[in-house]
Amino acid sequence: MVARSLRLALALEAAILFIACTYLARTRGWSADAVTALATAAFLAVNSIPLVVIYPVALYCRMRAAAVPRIGTLQLWCGMAGEWLAFLAVFAVIQPFERWWMGGDDVGCARDRRSPVLLVHGYASNRGQWWWLRRRLRANGFAMATINLEPVRGDIDNFAERLHARIEALCAETGTDRVELIAHSMGGLVARAYLRRHGCKRVSRLITLGSPHHGTVLAYLALGRDGCQMRPKSRWIRQLGDQETFAIPVTSFWGGIDEIVAPQDSSRLVGAREIVFATLGHFTMLFSPAVLQHLQAELEQPDYVNSAAPGASE
Repeated sequence: MVARSLRLALALEAAILFIACTYLARTRGWSADAVTALATAAFLAVNSIPLVVIYPVALYCRMRAAAVPRIGTLQLWCGMAGEWLAFLAVFAVIQPFERWWMGGDDVGCARDRRSPVLLVHGYASNRGQWWWLRRRLRANGFAMATINLEPVRGDIDNFAERLHARIEALCAETGTDRVELIAHSMGGLVARAYLRRHGCKRVSRLITLGSPHHGTVLAYLALGRDGCQMRPKSRWIRQLGDQETFAIPVTSFWGGIDEIVAPQDSSRLVGAREIVFATLGHFTMLFSPAVLQHLQAELEQPDYVNSAAPGASE
């Protein structure tokens, strides 16, 4: 559903740009180079509108969040430029053609008989967002699986049931008793909702990337039931955290210039170890060698009973 919607949006953009460029070339005498430059600039500008709208809000929240690491102006601008490129890659290149980029899961055998790793995507996304990380982790010997959570505007508790079904199927497919979860953005809330309902019998570890554990003010712009659930201090968020304890290792990765999770330290989670990437945004985490390195280190750790530990920073 997400892939189809993004393809339709891209097709509409392409049609409008084609008509405009044809008009300029035939009636205004524009050269092919000028028309191409205009079409490229227009495409980038249109697809950058979401970041232009939300980044001022995120930066304002960042200034007011005491736990967010401070960085220099140049680092901030470079980080935002990287986030812009990652955003375009995810929504204009990879996710619209998710099946082409991802293919089937083909989980295979885990190295050293480790549990398979299940990747859980975030709001208004699909499994395509994991293309880079899945490829790298698979090359390092981890058995990787994915899931699509639909419909886009659904209920997070319903997504948790879809996750439950995928975990059971994955365990049956691989002959293992447990899986390890890596969840991005809303996917972290889906994983926590699953653990609240079904416990940790089938999960040996949870790692969240840029998840709004305490909600995000940007959720006021989101559509659907899941968008309402992610609002700060929403009833659903409060109930999720009530008497929550973790009997498995939980680690929260979050970025200091995350434009979706605002304030950024909403990704902090009581009882979880945290790793902070001061110059990374919401989607750059999905293409970051530093995140990959830490993910691999976390997955290499033995399954021990989780306890809060001092956070690390990058």
